[in-house]
Amino acid sequence: MLSILLLTNAAFSFIVWPPFMKRIAADERSTDAEGNRTKFYTVHRRLITIAYVLAGISAVAGAAGFIFG
Repeated sequence: MLSILLLTNAAFSFIVWPPFMKRIAADERSTDAEGNRTKFYTVHRRLITIAYVLAGISAVAGAAGFIFG
């Protein structure tokens, strides 16, 4: 049962975060007047990266639960 939860969490993250990142990248707050990325973009990119890492860990743990559990 826990494996299903972990795999569902991973799938949710891999489905939800890419479109959100596209919206962040297109947001006017993501670049300054010279076209450089702002802290708004950088912070969101880091948060999404952390979400991807956690999703990967969840996927591995969920798969391991099915294989070894």
